[in-house]
Amino acid sequence: MYQLIKKEQRTSEYNQYFIITAELEAALLASGLRQGMLTVFSPHTTTGVFANEHLECLEQDIKEFLERMAPEDHPYHHARLLPDYGSTAGNPTGHIKALICGNHCHFPVVDGKLVKGGAQEVYFCEFDGPSLRHYYILLEGES
Repeated sequence: MYQLIKKEQRTSEYNQYFIITAELEAALLASGLRQGMLTVFSPHTTTGVFANEHLECLEQDIKEFLERMAPEDHPYHHARLLPDYGSTAGNPTGHIKALICGNHCHFPVVDGKLVKGGAQEVYFCEFDGPSLRHYYILLEGES
């Protein structure tokens, strides 16, 4: 079995974090996949996908860490006129934060269940919003 599902996410902030674990589990259940892999992937270069514990204090630590690693006031080379786009690139921090977080996660599927840690949630992150974004859920294996 092979199934690719496209999901939409409208973001409303410049930096925003969404827990998408329930959407992944619902897609897995609807697919009938029993054994295999689930991959969630973002095609955008200024969004991220990662798995971690869902605690407000930890989310704040992650946000502050990313802000320290990619401060808005740094003189980035990417913050310049891009003739190909016809505008000024104003999103270097989004690219760097996405690079740090990554753009995908893989999870084994065993007996129709997503194999993940008990406290683990999957996040889809916006680093250059607001925008209409997409992520894909890829299900592969045996029904």
